[in-house]
Amino acid sequence: MRYELTDLRLFQAIAEAHSLAGGANAAHITASAASYRLKNLEHALGIPLFIRSPRGMDLTPAGEMLLAHVRELLQGIERMHAEVGQFASGLKGHIRLLANSSSLNGFIIPSVSRFLAAHPEVNIDLEERTSQAIVAAVAAHEADIGILANELASEANAAGTRSVRYAVDELVLAVQRGHPLARESAVRFGAALGFDFVCMSRNSSNFLFLKDMAQRAGKQPNVRLHAHSFEAVLSLVEADVGIALVPRSVASEAITAGQIVAVGLDEPWAVRELSLVTRGDGKLPGFAAAFVQFLLSDPRVAITREPQMPSA
Repeated sequence: MRYELTDLRLFQAIAEAHSLAGGANAAHITASAASYRLKNLEHALGIPLFIRSPRGMDLTPAGEMLLAHVRELLQGIERMHAEVGQFASGLKGHIRLLANSSSLNGFIIPSVSRFLAAHPEVNIDLEERTSQAIVAAVAAHEADIGILANELASEANAAGTRSVRYAVDELVLAVQRGHPLARESAVRFGAALGFDFVCMSRNSSNFLFLKDMAQRAGKQPNVRLHAHSFEAVLSLVEADVGIALVPRSVASEAITAGQIVAVGLDEPWAVRELSLVTRGDGKLPGFAAAFVQFLLSDPRVAITREPQMPSA
């Protein structure tokens, strides 16, 4: 049984891309070389690892089992390099981070930029996903760290990951200063659904959450436009194109500058607790563990976890 670590890395890349060409591209080799290496690996193991079809490549049961072992093996090697690398100066490594749109735009990007500036030898793959998808990805070792809505923290723990409280945010309605709702301190979400909305992209976790809450209220939001960033959404709100459901952390600068008005929501789900999840065994490379601590100790994030004093 002869195969190389490169073959295992290629196998993982093909499995994650669901295609030979995609895996070859990720591994920076030609498709013909990738095909040769994959056939060699399957021959060495004595069993097919993929079901090939016009739609792509899906893992066989044996391939699924191998993928779990390969991820564990490669992560172990990464931890080994990280721990040995502690004898050299600086942190070195690659981190895979998944987050829902609220935490991504409200808290994570400022923290990530400061961490990367301080550690030039660390690279981060940052991707937005829904909270449910994040739990599954971290449990399957497809990501090192996930940040998601706290109501899924128990589900995350049951899935073989561990969670800690990360931040507390609030969903508010962003409205134009002259909008009828601007006079209200708080409203029920159902009442807001009588107005036009501007929203994040259709696949964003923010829009999917808004759509779900509207359905629970027995209504459908009238979305005039989908934008691809919260900055664009807030600009559209300021131009009175529609109102938006956004995290207060994302809109804080525009609110302070008087560009828009934030209207509170009289809904139990408006206060959003966010959790940070990692693998249940706690095995993170040193640079990834340092990044977790950096995220949790960021003063802008940590202050949200402190009890709020009641107003006089």
